[in-house]
Amino acid sequence: MHPWLQTPPGRYLLDWEQAVLDRAVADVFGFHALQLGRPELDALQANRMPHRWLALDIDDDAGAVLAPSFGADDQAPRGVALHCDFDALPFPNQSLDLVVLPHTLELARDPHHALREVERVLVPEGRVVIVGFNPASLWGLRQRWGRMCMRLGFGSLFLPRTGDFLGYWRLRDWLRLLSFEVESARFGCYRPALRSQRWIDRFAWIEPVGERWWPVLGSVYFLSAVKRVRGMRLLGLARTKNAKPRATPAVATNKHKEAN
Repeated sequence: MHPWLQTPPGRYLLDWEQAVLDRAVADVFGFHALQLGRPELDALQANRMPHRWLALDIDDDAGAVLAPSFGADDQAPRGVALHCDFDALPFPNQSLDLVVLPHTLELARDPHHALREVERVLVPEGRVVIVGFNPASLWGLRQRWGRMCMRLGFGSLFLPRTGDFLGYWRLRDWLRLLSFEVESARFGCYRPALRSQRWIDRFAWIEPVGERWWPVLGSVYFLSAVKRVRGMRLLGLARTKNAKPRATPAVATNKHKEAN
């Protein structure tokens, strides 16, 4: 995916995602934050947690393209890059406050298992931020058309060949099953599937139109969800609903004595 992100549509995508992620993580507080995959994005640069890591998949050779700002700060280390299996994260249960997944699930071998791992390492009320391609968009239609043409022996793909799109509504169902509550969501990148920077700039007018008139048809979606944990309920002594109230004992008085 790294070579495609260096193309004009790839840079257009990265600019939109960086701006959205900066706003999403700026006010998320805690101690430990993790970004899984895509070192071309510094998804945690606007976050202020003291411990921030970038984790790459074991088979991912994109470690050489780390952004210069990732891993260094003016005063303290910014983060540590490590290679691990996203299906078995090397973190204890309930140890992270924030996990960012930029195009991670659609490139994972088992996206549902990877999402379960994120749920495992997040603390209660921890947050997961996900960015992915939207199959119900102009880019998604162009990708399906390219695959159909390639089966017939001609044409090419617009987006990277690896990975598979994960639908927005399908992802929401997965999160709901894992006890996540979606707090915010947004779509973006409404410009057509164009390869030329000149033509991409010419369609800049379509961004506000798309956000207003077809907001769920953006080429990429952003989603932020919080891990909810049901609290315990204290049980008292069992009470019988139809129990009769006890009779109050009568108080006898001596009227003659009172009269004297």
